[in-house]
Amino acid sequence: MSLKVLAVDDQGIVRAGFAAVIDAEDDMTVVGEAADGVAAVRLAEDLSPDVVLMDVRMPELDGIAATRIITARENAPRVLVLTTFDLDAYVFDALRAGASGFLLKDVHAFELLQGIRVVATGESVLAPSATRRLISHYASGPGPRTAGGPHELNTLTTSQRNILGLVAAGLNNGEIADTLGITVGTVKSHVNALLRKLGLRDRVQATILAYDLGLARPNQPGTHL
Repeated sequence: MSLKVLAVDDQGIVRAGFAAVIDAEDDMTVVGEAADGVAAVRLAEDLSPDVVLMDVRMPELDGIAATRIITARENAPRVLVLTTFDLDAYVFDALRAGASGFLLKDVHAFELLQGIRVVATGESVLAPSATRRLISHYASGPGPRTAGGPHELNTLTTSQRNILGLVAAGLNNGEIADTLGITVGTVKSHVNALLRKLGLRDRVQATILAYDLGLARPNQPGTHL
């Protein structure tokens, strides 16, 4: 089945560009377009897209606020934020709002299409510059901001806590399986369980939480998010 994509940007020519690239693919199609955050929220509910391509700076309701509303709903689509502005605040706010990825609009068509496919599967994607600054942010910060961690963290098994740290280090399921000497299927089960227990949507949010709680540290071996 084709992936359904909602294109959100206040510039019609940008939306048309997205549509031309996406509709040329056999496995995805643009099912709707929105020029502001209010329309995006409405269409995300009416059209039930799999992925929302979300601009940040828009009238009526910005992309960060729209993302927060959309991802809070049951069976919410994945949100991939695309913006011209490579600013720290946009990266952090977008991910904390529930976005599954952050890319700049100057990405090649292949990278955009791959990003859509990746977030649609429940994984995450970040522009290299955003990844570097996330690591730098935590490396220079004051340390864990949530002493002791949330109560839900105590419900994780030792294996799940270890896997959470490896997820935050940027390892994919196959790499985690090799590191721990277990099967990829077992890793998937642990990742799904820890996301459910912690009330997280995806690996991006798990990574942010792990850094916030001091379960992962920047520049540790294998860290590449």
